[in-house]
Amino acid sequence: MARPEVLDRIKEAEREADEIIAAAESDADERLAEARERADEIRAEAEEGAESEAAERLEAAREEIEERREEILEAGRSDRDELEREARERVDSAVDYGVERFEEAVNQQAEEAVDAQA
Repeated sequence: MARPEVLDRIKEAEREADEIIAAAESDADERLAEARERADEIRAEAEEGAESEAAERLEAAREEIEERREEILEAGRSDRDELEREARERVDSAVDYGVERFEEAVNQQAEEAVDAQA
C-alpha cells in the first residue's frame, strides 16, 4: 500500500473516530439531559407527595386537637354543673348560718344595751 493511501486511510479512520466521539458526546449529552429532566420530575413528585402527606398529618392533628378540646370542654361543663349543684345545696345552710350569726349579733347588742342601762 502506498503512503498516500495509508495517510488517506488514517485520515478517514480519524474522521470516523471523530464522528463516533461526536455522536457519543451528543448521545451522552442527550442522556444526561433526559436524566436531569427525570430527576426533576422525581423531585417534584416527591415534594408534592411530601406536601400532601404533611397536609394530611396536619388535618389529622387538627381533628385530634378538636376532639381533645371537646373532651376538655365537656369535662369543664360537667365540673361546673357539679359545683353549681353543690353550691345550690349549700345555699340554705349558708342563709341559715347568716341568719344565726345576725341573730347572735342582735342578741349580743341587746344584752349590752340592757347591761348599759343597769
